[in-house]
Amino acid sequence: MTEGTADRATTTGGPTRRRALILGGALALAPLPAEAAPVTGRHTLRHGSAARAGLLPAPLRQLVTDAEAFLRPSPKHPWYAGAVLLAGRGGTVALHRPIGMAVRYRAYDEKTDTGIEFPPGEQIPMAEDTVFDLASVSKLFTSLLAVQQMERGKLELEAKVAAYLPDFGRAGKQDITIRQLLTHTSGFRAWIPLYSAPTYEEKLQRIWDEAPVSAPGTAYLYSDLNLISLQLVVERITGRPLDTLLREEITAPLGLHRTRYNPPASWRPKIAATEDARKPWSGLDRGLVWGEVHDENAFGLGGVAGHAGVFSDAWDLAVLARTLLNGGVYGRARILEPESVELMFTDFNTAFPGDEHGLGFELHQHWYMGAMATPRSAGHTGFTGTSLVLDPSTDSFLVVLGNSVHPVRSWRSGSAPRVAAANNLARAVPVRPARGRTAWFSGMAVSATATLALPALDTSSGGARLRCALWWDTEPKADVLVLEATTDGGTSWRPVPFTTSRRGEDPRQHPSGSVSGWSGRVWHRLTAELPAARALAVRWRYATDRLYVGRGVYVDGLRVEAADGVLFDEARPADASRVEAAGWAPSAD
Repeated sequence: MTEGTADRATTTGGPTRRRALILGGALALAPLPAEAAPVTGRHTLRHGSAARAGLLPAPLRQLVTDAEAFLRPSPKHPWYAGAVLLAGRGGTVALHRPIGMAVRYRAYDEKTDTGIEFPPGEQIPMAEDTVFDLASVSKLFTSLLAVQQMERGKLELEAKVAAYLPDFGRAGKQDITIRQLLTHTSGFRAWIPLYSAPTYEEKLQRIWDEAPVSAPGTAYLYSDLNLISLQLVVERITGRPLDTLLREEITAPLGLHRTRYNPPASWRPKIAATEDARKPWSGLDRGLVWGEVHDENAFGLGGVAGHAGVFSDAWDLAVLARTLLNGGVYGRARILEPESVELMFTDFNTAFPGDEHGLGFELHQHWYMGAMATPRSAGHTGFTGTSLVLDPSTDSFLVVLGNSVHPVRSWRSGSAPRVAAANNLARAVPVRPARGRTAWFSGMAVSATATLALPALDTSSGGARLRCALWWDTEPKADVLVLEATTDGGTSWRPVPFTTSRRGEDPRQHPSGSVSGWSGRVWHRLTAELPAARALAVRWRYATDRLYVGRGVYVDGLRVEAADGVLFDEARPADASRVEAAGWAPSAD
């Protein structure tokens, strides 16, 4: 059972490395540009205000409001019975809020498509420290353990898996590498029912006999088998089972006391229930799964698996996020070197655009990271309704833990609550105006077109030039900002090419008069040569599709100059009042 990007595989090209070099099992990196340098501060977490975190309070309040909406029909059933939301920046957790119920239903009635609730006195509300079955978020812990072994020289990223597990090399898998397991480019299909094999040895035999569905390195296909195989490698080279490794190498050093495989029975009242697991929607007839791993294959492997099985709470995941944003250290404990963390946040799947992936971490995925998505934003989701997102560009982190398969997996689809939460946290990170007190902001609405228009100007003398400051971060290709002009009162508009520049970089030409995607979340200086006309109107037009958005667009300091003087200056109140904004609004973040 998986949740991820398995349906977005591509089939051309091969994986390339951008900065990583593996030298005899040791890690080394080529020099990084300044904006990509790993964060190495030693923040430790504490609860605090939005202001202390450098966040705007209103979007954080909206984050909770939007999350609570998914406790109601979305559109027919609740997306989750409850959730725990945690958001922070730097060393401050500015939001830590439980909503809804951790345990609500005792069963699912498939005939009426309804949940059969426990009596009110037996239902359990969510709490800040409710523990969740993380499902595929567990893959991050396996990946961390593997990278630790690379640091120690026991594992090589480019080595073949069969070098550590000779039986793995059967059925065309002899050339699969450790990197391909970590980046889901091995060619494994998404999933096979290992749980149906009666013994552990027979489960392993199914992995040994499994043939790739595509040649290794030629396609991206998200697969649980990759991390199960990586588990077997790590256990073989260390001589320790995965749950012991997790405890000794990660949770004990970091003080993650609520993170483990196979939680004891005493934890059950503090664990969010998952599914009424019965055939045909589940592979196994287990009844209400509560306090045991939900994933069938992880259950069949005794609850300890590389792809699923870890239980944790929001605070422990925030500590893990902070550790990675710190460059591998938390307080006095170091679990990874900064260079290793950089590898985990480096895209190894440049041959597969849209399926960006570091070592274990997914990167730049708007489908659940929403407006937090950047080329270096890292995270993962879990089938049970869990997710973790880290944004190094703003030093922010988001944990959304929901029991979205309670009482049954068919009640939810998509990742709308995750996207809404990420959009709100992204909006909570302020964008200060380039000049003055406010800048024009496009907003972050989907399926929208917003325009910001200057009044008609007489540029007939020639040499007119538009100058302004521009900040943009949009869903690449899908959401586009265009500068365009009209000479016929708006009957027809034509793109206006422009140039952007920022400190330390060469100017960039935009001959199409448009921008889209990631720009570093910094202000750029913009210059555009305007055509000569007696009544030339210029506008910005920002259009978004129906799916996801980025952080949006800001424009500031609009000014039009010509040889015979200044034609428009937003700094002059009379000129500013002539700007026509539809969907744009002044923002003083």
